[in-house]
Amino acid sequence: MSGSRLFLAVDLDGDGAHPAAWRHSGRPPGSVLTPQALRASVSAAETAGFTLATFADTPVPPGDGPTPAGRIEAGTRAAFVSTTTDRIGLAPTLHVTTTEPFHLATQLASLDHASNGRAGWVVGAAGDEASLATIGATAPDAAALRREVLDVVDAARLLWDSWEDDAVIKESRTGRYLDADRVHHVDFEGATFTVKGPLITPRPPQGQVVVLAPAALDVDDRADIVLVDGPDAEDREALAFAEVEIVLGTTTAQAEERAARLDADAAWPRSRRLRHVGTPDGLVELLRSLAVTFDGVRLHPAVLATEFELLISDVLPVLADEGLFRPPAPGATLRDSLGLPRPANRFAAAS
Repeated sequence: MSGSRLFLAVDLDGDGAHPAAWRHSGRPPGSVLTPQALRASVSAAETAGFTLATFADTPVPPGDGPTPAGRIEAGTRAAFVSTTTDRIGLAPTLHVTTTEPFHLATQLASLDHASNGRAGWVVGAAGDEASLATIGATAPDAAALRREVLDVVDAARLLWDSWEDDAVIKESRTGRYLDADRVHHVDFEGATFTVKGPLITPRPPQGQVVVLAPAALDVDDRADIVLVDGPDAEDREALAFAEVEIVLGTTTAQAEERAARLDADAAWPRSRRLRHVGTPDGLVELLRSLAVTFDGVRLHPAVLATEFELLISDVLPVLADEGLFRPPAPGATLRDSLGLPRPANRFAAAS
């Protein structure tokens, strides 16, 4: 489905999406791991009016040689900035293949509480041998990987409902903290794991954390947002966000020259994602065209120090003036900002 308003998300991993971004950031390589750098980039995104910031991650360090040497875990980064922001959504990438489902659900519920209802989850499904070796597993086939994704998302959603909204009562007269009849075992059995529950954290303020799933995982019916590679959005029940990588310059020639300099240090592998190498005006034209069929766009700036600044100064104000983009309101939950309803608790009727 698509609407008259384009939601804008931006990935804020490291110094940018290009593997050589750290060489062109204009600051010492190690500074990207500091709290000051993270706070500055998320604060700039919130001030500019982005609906959502995402944080990429992998179970193993990014790589050797010209690529970055490491990163801080995405959930930790999101938690750190949760109390320094008040309206931007925060969505870390957490991998279902290398994270125990109960702990994954707990971490995301805790992020939703810390941010007063602004948590999202980019579903990761690392299936390479190096990632799975971190837990002593072997690479699954495509069908088994999809089954694992479905099972973990289903288990997490059940666990978020395992506490009803009014389970916490805090009765000082009787000394009761919660109503035990409103806390439920989930008894989930997947292909490779079981979960009894309940969660150790009360129900998230949003009821359910916003789930973002890449379209390639083919789990659209479990997602609130589907991240789509390519120019076309099929009819979906979930919101559809286009994935767009960007290299910007004041002229197209300058942008192409920047892209060539970056690729000379480390090649940026081509994917099915859209890639705009050109001017901010050209990007505005692209976003206008995507607004016809997509509900939102997740932008992947090649180098934050360059692309991010041009996005803030030359792209978002134009979209705002045209009514294609509206920043989230202070204090709004991520579901509020996206126009998504707060789900009812599946256990409430029974109790």
